[in-house]
Amino acid sequence: MNSKAHVKTTINGEEMEFLCEPRQSLLEVLRDDLGLTGTKEGCNDGNCGACSVIIDNVLVNACLVFAVEIQGCRVFTIEGLASPEGLHPLQQKFLENASLQCGICTPGFLVAAKALLDHNPDPTEHEVRHWLAGNLCRCTGYDKIVRAVLKAAEVGRETTAPAGSSN
Repeated sequence: MNSKAHVKTTINGEEMEFLCEPRQSLLEVLRDDLGLTGTKEGCNDGNCGACSVIIDNVLVNACLVFAVEIQGCRVFTIEGLASPEGLHPLQQKFLENASLQCGICTPGFLVAAKALLDHNPDPTEHEVRHWLAGNLCRCTGYDKIVRAVLKAAEVGRETTAPAGSSN
């Protein structure tokens, strides 16, 4: 039996429809069918975080989600992070702090960090390290990544502070 499922969803703010086999992972569909190749395949068993996406405000590994499960959901991938105006503060701080090397883990870290800052715009270093524990990097070590997330949080606080307040 080779029937395909029809899925309607919103990805990075854009309504989308696609057909997929019920057994296909969200990671497969994002990369192979929808051309959203920023989400990376690392381990393909939920251990590395390279395929991190946000589904209805919950951080998940796309390799562990069947694409049919996103019916009616709001999905956020790395492609939704930058805007026409420029890089997201997380992306800018990753660049400024040399928080990336080979780049395979970077999209997953950025999406996970966005999920953290959406959940908690003022995290401590311990909270950042705990939140990003599901993302593995073989190249950089984690200090530069953690520093970049903390600096991006500072930028977020500065841009949302009321006029005349001092942060």
